[in-house]
Amino acid sequence: MRIGELAARAGTTTRALRYYESRGLLPARRGGNGYRTYDEADLKLLRQIRTLQDFGFDLEETRPFVECLRAGHPEGDSCPASLAVYRRKLAELDSLIGELQAVRAEIGVRLSSVEEPPPLCELGEREL
Repeated sequence: MRIGELAARAGTTTRALRYYESRGLLPARRGGNGYRTYDEADLKLLRQIRTLQDFGFDLEETRPFVECLRAGHPEGDSCPASLAVYRRKLAELDSLIGELQAVRAEIGVRLSSVEEPPPLCELGEREL
C-alpha cells in the first residue's frame, strides 16, 4: 500500500508517517516508481506506536516495542527492552498518582476550612 492508504488505515497523517520514518521507526521502502510502499506489518507497527502514545508513552519510548515486532515477535511487548519500558512507565505513573493524591488531599483540607462556619461568639452570633 502507499503512504496515503497506510495513514488512513492507521488513523494518522502522512506527515506523521514521514516523521516516524525519519526517526527510524517505520521502514523506508520504495517501489520501482519511487513511491513509498508499506505492508500489513507496517500497519501493525503503527498501531503499536499509536496505542502506546495514547497511553502516554513518548515516541522514543515506543522504539523497543517496534524493534520487538521487527524481530519477529507476534507482540511488541514480549521483549526484555519493552518490559523495561513498561516498568519505568508504571513507576512514573505511580509517582504522578502519589503527587495527585497529595494535591487532592490539600485541596480537600482547604475546602473544608472555608466551608466550615465560623465559631459562635458569646452572644450566639457568628464571628466574622
